[in-house]
Amino acid sequence: MALRIMTNEQALNAQRNLELTNYRLNSTLEKLSSGSRINRAADDAAGLAISDVLNSQIRSMGQAIRNAQDGVSLIQVFEGGTNEINNMLARMRELAMQAASDTVGDRERSLINNEVQELKLEVERISQTTKYQGKLLLNGEQQAMEFQVGIDNIPEADRITFDPGDTNLTAGALGIDGVEISEKEGAQEALEILDAGMNRVNEVRSKIGSIQSRLQSTTTVQSIFRENLSAAKSRIRDTDIAEESTSLAKETIIRNSGVAMLAQANQTPAIALQLLRQ
Repeated sequence: MALRIMTNEQALNAQRNLELTNYRLNSTLEKLSSGSRINRAADDAAGLAISDVLNSQIRSMGQAIRNAQDGVSLIQVFEGGTNEINNMLARMRELAMQAASDTVGDRERSLINNEVQELKLEVERISQTTKYQGKLLLNGEQQAMEFQVGIDNIPEADRITFDPGDTNLTAGALGIDGVEISEKEGAQEALEILDAGMNRVNEVRSKIGSIQSRLQSTTTVQSIFRENLSAAKSRIRDTDIAEESTSLAKETIIRNSGVAMLAQANQTPAIALQLLRQ
C-alpha cells in the first residue's frame, strides 16, 4: 500500500462526497421549510414554467369568480328596487279596490287617496335612486352590461352580457302618475292601470331573476375549475412532506457517515509519519 503525505486521495474523495451530501441535505431542508418542491428554476425548469402559468390562471379565476359574485350583488340591488315597486303597486291596487266600492264614502276615498299619492311619489323616488357603483338602474338610463367571468378574451366564452331592456320604472313609465282614486270611477279605472304597471315590473324582474340564476351557476362551475387547477399546481409545485422527510433522515445519516470517514481519511498521512520514526 502506497503511503503519501502531499496528496490524500481518500480525504479528497470523502470531502467531495460530503459536499454532495450537504447539497442534497440543504435542498431537502429548503423544500421542507418552504413547502415548495421547486424553489428555483434549477430544481425543475419545466415544472416551474407550468406551475407559474397555472398560478396565474388560478389567480385570474379567483377574480373571475369575484366578478360573477359582484354581478349577483348588482342584480340583487336591481331585484330589491323592483320588488319594492311591485309591493307598492300591489298596495295601491288594494287601496283602489277599496275605493272602487260604494261601501266607502267620498271622505274615506279622499283619505285612501292620500296614501296612494304618497306611494306614487315613493315609486318615483325609488326608480330615481336605485343605483350600483354610481349607475342608476331603474330610470331607463341603464344599458347592457358585461360580466368578465372567464380568464381569457373570448367574448362568447369568457363574458356574460346582460341586457335588461327597458328598465324605466318611473311613475310616468308605469303609467301610474295620473292615478287618482278620490272618486269611485277613478278607482275603478286605476285597477287596469295598476295591473299593466305590475306586468311591466314583472317583465323586468323575470329578466333579472334569470341572469342571477346564470351568474350563480357560473360561480359554482368556476369554483370547481379553480379547485382542479389548484390541485394540478399542487402536484407539480408543492413539497411531498413524506418523501422529503425520508430523504432528510437518509441524507443526515449519510452526512454523519461522511464526516466520520473524512476524519478517518485525514489520519492516513499520520501512518506514514510512523515509518519515519523508526
